[in-house]
Amino acid sequence: MASPFRVDRDRVASSPFFARLGGVTQVVSPTGSGLLVHNRLTHSLKVAQVARAVAERLAADPGTADLLRGLGGCHPDVVEAAALAHDLGHPPFGHLGEQVLDRVARHRFGLPDGFEGNAQSFRIITTTDVRGPSAVGLDLTAATRAATLKYPWTRLSHPRPHPRSMPVPPRGAGEPPDLPGTGSAKFSVYVTELDDLVQCRAAFAGRVDPWQQTVEAAVMDIADDVAYAIHDLEDFHRVGVLQHATVSAELGAWQEGALELAGLDRAGLEAQSRRPGRSLELLRRKLHGKDSWLVDDEAFAAAVSTVRKELVDGLLAVPFDGSVEAEQAVADFSARWTARLCEGVAVLAEPHPRAAHVVLTTEHWHEVQVLKFVHHRFVLARPDLALHQRGQARLLTALVEALDQWLTDRHEASRLPRRLHDLVELAGDEYARLAAAEPDLLVGATGEAPRGADAVRALARGRGVVDFVASLTDTQAVAMMEALSGRTGQLWTDAFVL
Repeated sequence: MASPFRVDRDRVASSPFFARLGGVTQVVSPTGSGLLVHNRLTHSLKVAQVARAVAERLAADPGTADLLRGLGGCHPDVVEAAALAHDLGHPPFGHLGEQVLDRVARHRFGLPDGFEGNAQSFRIITTTDVRGPSAVGLDLTAATRAATLKYPWTRLSHPRPHPRSMPVPPRGAGEPPDLPGTGSAKFSVYVTELDDLVQCRAAFAGRVDPWQQTVEAAVMDIADDVAYAIHDLEDFHRVGVLQHATVSAELGAWQEGALELAGLDRAGLEAQSRRPGRSLELLRRKLHGKDSWLVDDEAFAAAVSTVRKELVDGLLAVPFDGSVEAEQAVADFSARWTARLCEGVAVLAEPHPRAAHVVLTTEHWHEVQVLKFVHHRFVLARPDLALHQRGQARLLTALVEALDQWLTDRHEASRLPRRLHDLVELAGDEYARLAAAEPDLLVGATGEAPRGADAVRALARGRGVVDFVASLTDTQAVAMMEALSGRTGQLWTDAFVL
């Protein structure tokens, strides 16, 4: 008989929410472009691969066995299931879609939770998927549900005191500096799933602090970072975006002028950020500001040297031409770095508040930061990517508005997409219960809870629309907006609901 944790993994893998990730952007949408780039499905599979490898290594190490048991354990099946589930809630167009839906959820619908991809994943596995025996969520074990919680708190209210008020907030718990009063920048649970959070974390009480990741969640989180740092570089080397000359100039200029750059004031660096070496120096200072307990300038310099040798002088030295030799170079780079970073995982009995009990060693943490910097500086900051993302942001905003208008049209109420209708009804029941039993949980940035049935229905309509849009693929979102805008004569035939 299969273990309950293996059943968890199989339920996640067979969910249509998981299958849909094949049509959701990781960084750029491959739809119609012919680009061979990762999507959220292939990313999740690689995260699961890395996470299981790390968990198996830790579980086999007799030096950490007692410590891991005392912290709640590290089962490879739990870690793999959580890794497969961790991105289920990502909306169309990746992180851009997440930002857009959060903005419209808070400003158009007044949802104090807004939208967060991690919290949406937890909502799917506990509430909106129906493939579990009880037809509410996936009926996963408490261990697996807890392992999906990268940020085990709600945006504003739980636990109390809230981790964003700690002298040193955990990673992700602090408020965005440009959005004071809105709550934590990252969180893994909406108030509608707060009871699931409390239940699945109960077994870890006294083992890890209420705001800390479980060991299994920490392994999944590290695996996500490792996969992200490596395979996005592969993608943009393949398509010719990541150029040897520009990356080499940035890393080389910092190495050669590190002392001089360290003496420049921040304003000067920012004004010259397009010049080689300046952006990397800004990263070094940013790391000191956020993680001074961990940052080490010698380790940072060593990481820059290692990445320059392995990435610039290695992988990028020969342009990708689709040959067997080029593919082998990419595969070797990926395998070598994955193995290297998997080996660089340690277990701590008393971690810093910004860390978990499972961490990358200082050396490997710095290397991941530099790899991620290269991706951000030379891919995410490109104007041509921004051009497409601005269009995608407009499309998602317009789609939410069009669906909201449809919901409020009493003449069309009987012709709503059934999935949208069901999601609004589900949210209506949830918010009605919260408004009656725990209205404080519905208090947002205004400081007031919704009053009356109309206010509760408005919240439910907002959550239902956001749930619906978040469950679409990139292509479905585009096609649905085309249909709602009257720009297509084709009848809507795609099975766009889950």
